[in-house]
Amino acid sequence: MSGLGLGIDAGGTRTRWALAAADGSIVAEGEVGGLSALQMGSAAGRASVQASFAALAATVLAHGRPRAVRAGLTGFGGDGAQLQQWLAGPLGLSDEKVVLCSDIEIAYLASFAPGEGYLVYAGTGSIGAWIDADGVFHRAGGRGVMLDDGGGGFWIAREALRHIWRNEDEEPGRWRASPMAQAVFAQIGGDDWALSRQFMYGQERGEVGRLALAVAASAGADPVAAAILAEAGRELARLALALTARFGARPVVLAGRAAALHPLIVNTMRAGLPDAISLTQTTARAHHAAARISASWT
Repeated sequence: MSGLGLGIDAGGTRTRWALAAADGSIVAEGEVGGLSALQMGSAAGRASVQASFAALAATVLAHGRPRAVRAGLTGFGGDGAQLQQWLAGPLGLSDEKVVLCSDIEIAYLASFAPGEGYLVYAGTGSIGAWIDADGVFHRAGGRGVMLDDGGGGFWIAREALRHIWRNEDEEPGRWRASPMAQAVFAQIGGDDWALSRQFMYGQERGEVGRLALAVAASAGADPVAAAILAEAGRELARLALALTARFGARPVVLAGRAAALHPLIVNTMRAGLPDAISLTQTTARAHHAAARISASWT
């Protein structure tokens, strides 16, 4: 099949792709492992990104050859020449047929036209975003998991482990009475500190973010897990309030896998916003939006 646009939404935990026809219909989609532009800082990371792009291209070509690509990558800062080459080459395209941007720009355009509203996105990390009517991107948060990204999956995982190990400092073995700690240690593989240390400091951030699933699963039985998820909702509300204070009231859309972990997150976020601000939670597929954008180029 020819005349297709390829859309890519690359995040820390998975990279989703879709092929769209000129009429906007999605004709194929799939996913490969997570990747991030942040990996370009090391030789091992660059090799991993290149391998992921090669695997993605091989899968896509089994369904059809795209004539243009729009790819959103987490951590993308604007210098994408090498990434363009690694993606264009296996697809048989010239570099200029591949347009790269932040994954959040793609997620925004899946929910709003420029200028319409604010996106709050919680995946591995978190960010508030507004693309104004002139196409200028404005942010709140999104500074990375080492600095902040409150309310994202990595933040939830870190808060859970911080709480668990502080309790172990005070009362070794206390984790046995905590449903959250039991779920977390089951996912990590045991209650030894060495395992937690290796998990937090030896994994890609997307893998750490997956631990938020264990926190959400235990929230009904563990008030500490519930409190962490509620605080995540307040962190996400803060992002929307920051944009509102700077640019005025607009509708807010909440998106991302971490935002959908548990109703406590969106409910607490809603409680933290003025009643006059509408909040909608969406499962809009950013890779579909990217595919339709690229299909419309030619």
